[in-house]
Amino acid sequence: MHLLHANDSVGQHAQSWYNATTQHQHYPQLQSPIDAEVCVIGGGYTGLGAALHLAQAGVNVVLLEAHRVGWGASGRNGGQLGTGFNLHQDTLEKQLGKPQAMKLWQFCEDAKTNIQTICQQYDIDIEYAPGVVSALHRKRFVAEHHAYCNKLRDDYGYEQVETLDKSQLEAHVNSPRYFGGSIDHGAGHIHPLKLAHGLAKAATQAGASIYELSQVKSIDYQSGNITTLQAKINAKHIILACNGYIDELDPKFSKRVFPINNFMLATEPLGERALELLPSNSAVADSKYVVNYYRLSKDGRLLFGGGENYGYKFPVDMARTVKRAMLSVFPQLHDCKIDYTWGGTLAITANRLPVVRQVNERCFAAGGYSGHGVALSSMTGRAMANAILGDSSTLKLLETLPNRPFPGGPKLRPALQAMAMTAAKTLDFF
Repeated sequence: MHLLHANDSVGQHAQSWYNATTQHQHYPQLQSPIDAEVCVIGGGYTGLGAALHLAQAGVNVVLLEAHRVGWGASGRNGGQLGTGFNLHQDTLEKQLGKPQAMKLWQFCEDAKTNIQTICQQYDIDIEYAPGVVSALHRKRFVAEHHAYCNKLRDDYGYEQVETLDKSQLEAHVNSPRYFGGSIDHGAGHIHPLKLAHGLAKAATQAGASIYELSQVKSIDYQSGNITTLQAKINAKHIILACNGYIDELDPKFSKRVFPINNFMLATEPLGERALELLPSNSAVADSKYVVNYYRLSKDGRLLFGGGENYGYKFPVDMARTVKRAMLSVFPQLHDCKIDYTWGGTLAITANRLPVVRQVNERCFAAGGYSGHGVALSSMTGRAMANAILGDSSTLKLLETLPNRPFPGGPKLRPALQAMAMTAAKTLDFF
C-alpha cells in the first residue's frame, strides 16, 4: 500500500473545514514529455516555496503533485505559524554551539517573515491572527518553561514571548486543564490551505508550471529523468519536497523521516461561546506528548487537533478520537455538534529537527518538520532553490541540523517506531 492512496481518493482534498472554505484552482495533468531546468516534486509548502523563488529568478521550473496543491499536511494542519524548531535552543546550543544555534534561530525568524512578505506581495489572505499559547498540563513544567522563555529574551533578544501563571493563562484559555505557560505574540495562526493555494498562484504568476494528478513513479538521479504515471521529464536539477510521502523515491532520506497521522475536527459555529473558550483568539498547543492543538476559525468554530496513530490507515471513527481529547480540555462542549472531521499525515524525525540534504550534485531533499512546517517549510524550499541558483549558504546551515535514521529496515521500522511512541505516550499520565 502506498501512503499516497491509503486514506483518500485520487485528486480529492480531505473533507475538512479548510477544503469547504477555500476557492480551488486546479492545474493540468502532465501528459507529454517536457524538459525543465528544475523539477520540484511535491505541491506542499516546501515545493511551492522553492518553485516560487526559482520562478522569480527566471528559472524554468516545473512542479509535480500526485494529487492537488496543498493536498497533504500543508492543507490539513493546525494552522499554527510558530516560532523556532520543535527542539529548544538550549539543546541546539549543546549539540552545535551557541553561534550556530543563533544562526538557526534567525533562520526560523526569517521563515515567519518570509510568509508575511509573500502574502503581502501577492495579496494572499491567509486569515492571520496573532498569538500562540503554550499551555502546560503539569504544574512541575511551569518553572522550567518560564526559564526557557526568559532565556529567549535574554540570549536571543526575543521579547515577543510572555510568561503566564495559572490565572493569567485563563485569560487566554478557559480550561481547568492547565497550570500556566506562555503566549508568543510573534507567532500566530492561519488558514493553511489558503496559504498553499496562494503560494501556487504566486508561483504560476512568476512563471512556474504546476501539474497536478502527476504522481512520480521513478527518478534516475544521474540523468535527471523523472517518470510519472503519464509522461516523462528531463531536469537539470531536482527538489524532493514529499515530506512524509517520500517513501521509495529516496530510501536514504526516508530512513530519517517517519510519517504519523494526526486528526482534527471543526465544531459547529459557537457564536458567543467561541471567545468564552479562547478569549484572546490565540492558538494553543499544550505540553502533552501527543499534543492537543486548537484555535478558533474566522467563522467562530473551534478547530481542534488531538490523537495520532502510526499505521497507514486512519481510524474508522476519527470524530470519537478527537472529541474525547477536546472534551478533556473543554468539558463544557459536551453538547456541541461536530461538523467536520479529517486526518492528515505529517513527518517527524528522531530528534524533531528537519532533515535537509543534498542528495547529489543534481538533487536536493527536505522534510520532517515535526509539527513546525507551516513556517519552516517554504523557507527551506527557498534555501534549496538558492543552492541551485548558486548560493548554498543557508542550505549548508540547515545541513548542520543533527539527525539520525530510525532503527530497523523498511518493514520493521514502523513497528519499532509505533512501540516507542506508544510507550512515550504514557508520559502524559505522569
